[in-house]
Amino acid sequence: MVRTPARLFRLFAVAEAVSWTLLIGGMILRSTAGLDVAVSIGGGIHGLVFLAYGAVAIIAAKNQRWRLGPTAIALISAVIPYATIPADVWLHRSGRLDGSWRTVATEDPRDHAWHDRLLRLLLAHPLLIGGLLAAAVVVVFVVLLILGPPVG
Repeated sequence: MVRTPARLFRLFAVAEAVSWTLLIGGMILRSTAGLDVAVSIGGGIHGLVFLAYGAVAIIAAKNQRWRLGPTAIALISAVIPYATIPADVWLHRSGRLDGSWRTVATEDPRDHAWHDRLLRLLLAHPLLIGGLLAAAVVVVFVVLLILGPPVG
């Protein structure tokens, strides 16, 4: 397991930016060389990483107890090319990614809610949470592929 929420978030923020490069490169190849498959490949990779980044952002937001604003910024940054990098920098500088995974309950009353207990249970079993998140991302990805591309 990645040792801190900051490291996991940064890993996926960078991966999301790289996936934008693959998608944009695929669009350029389609326009200049007629390689439609380049968009399919770049778009598929970008879509998968986009969904994974969203899942990681939600887990980090829950673990770090972000309010709606920072959570929304983290999620919306994935829609804007390369914006996950400045979002990551801002979250780091503002201290919102400081600390470790919350695997033990504290005196904080928020630690006694069912969703906090579930988060601690999952964080205590990193292979389980990784597998569940990966399966959820793949299921959503497949459903979106079946529904078709986002544009007509």
